[in-house]
Amino acid sequence: MINRYAVILAAGQGTRMKSKLYKVLHPVCGKPMVQHVVDHVSALDFEEIVTVVGHGAEMVKQHLGDRSHYALQEEQLGTAHAVMQAAPMLEGKKGVTLVICGDTPLITPETMQKLLDLHEETGAKATILTAYAEDPTGYGRIIRNQEGHVGKIVEHKDANEQERKVTEINTGTYCFDNEALFAALNNVSNDNVQGEYYLPDVVEILKERGDIVSAFQTLDFDETLGVNDRVALSQAEITMKKRINKKHMINGVSIIDPNNTYISADAEIGRDTVIHPGTVILGATRIGEDCEIGPNTEISDCQIGNKTSIRHSVAHNSEIGQEVNIGPFAHVRPNSVIGDEVKLGNFVEVKKATFGKGSKASHLSYIGDAEVGADVNLGCGSITVNYDGKKKYLTKIEDGVFVGCNSNLVAPVTIGKNAYVAAGSTITEDVPGEALSIARARQVNKENYVEKLHNK
Repeated sequence: MINRYAVILAAGQGTRMKSKLYKVLHPVCGKPMVQHVVDHVSALDFEEIVTVVGHGAEMVKQHLGDRSHYALQEEQLGTAHAVMQAAPMLEGKKGVTLVICGDTPLITPETMQKLLDLHEETGAKATILTAYAEDPTGYGRIIRNQEGHVGKIVEHKDANEQERKVTEINTGTYCFDNEALFAALNNVSNDNVQGEYYLPDVVEILKERGDIVSAFQTLDFDETLGVNDRVALSQAEITMKKRINKKHMINGVSIIDPNNTYISADAEIGRDTVIHPGTVILGATRIGEDCEIGPNTEISDCQIGNKTSIRHSVAHNSEIGQEVNIGPFAHVRPNSVIGDEVKLGNFVEVKKATFGKGSKASHLSYIGDAEVGADVNLGCGSITVNYDGKKKYLTKIEDGVFVGCNSNLVAPVTIGKNAYVAAGSTITEDVPGEALSIARARQVNKENYVEKLHNK
């Protein structure tokens, strides 16, 4: 099998984005563009991936980690110059090299594979990924020869009237014979207005040597979109969103309004789950089967079991079990573990807490830094008082506890198994199991108080 290498160009700052964030780190459906590219490349069989970094190099490396090797382009002198920075790792190796830009998040692994396959089948030294453009204005045109190979690439400004009618355009993604690529790069000149070294010049050098240059035309023009500004970024977001939602619907997920549903590329959703409008699912969220999510719900990096309902609520970085009912207007904050058959009702906030099977906090409660057992009932207005201004402390509520409305549990404190806490209590000491704890002032009624007040 022929060795395959990939060079991802990710060194540009992207001045047209008008942003402090480096271009390739701008997210599409919750993930940086360059990470989409690396994900798609990694889905194929490449011996080595080299990402060429420049502006924001450390931030790019932080996102990609050890999934790629890196070459630094300290001064941005064009695309050919960028590829040359990978020479210490790739020059002299036999095989095929894919060169792709880090701002093209929509190119699929399937299209890359077809490009590589055609390159190898034709015995070409270079193969260009092309696309059909309804309006090719501004794009380089692919002029094919009688054999169907690439005769030449003509930039729009240099094309004659007949050439401008050609609708097959150069997308800027290439396959090269690796040895031929680096040999030709040494002959690329920067004798142009910008004083830069351009990768398409490699194609011309190979043609002048008599080598075959072929082209694979993708049927999906949107797939080749390069993001250079915020307008293109929004177009990429729309296209990616449609692609992701379609995948889930084909796999058995009901999305009521795909135009108003946002799902990350890394999310997994089980069949017969229903996603309502206004739902945002971020990160590596895993949702089981037969769930009902939304409307107007945000979920990020959560694991959610089967037959769970989450409505008008927010959940981040937590585990949520099966047959759980959350919302409306609940907030599950990070590091929470919500067991099976739990109910978290309206205006309940949970933070770094565990709930055992069948427990309930139906409304207007804050449960933070707590271990809640099974079959616990937390009445309206229940609060774990976990913070003394300097440190946070744990509240333990054992199985079967009933906490009355408007109760404060001042941590650190333990409520024993099957204990009762009377409504309106402020609990500052442990409550034994099976006990009833009442911690409130005795009621005093002042007879005829209003009459006396009015007579003053």
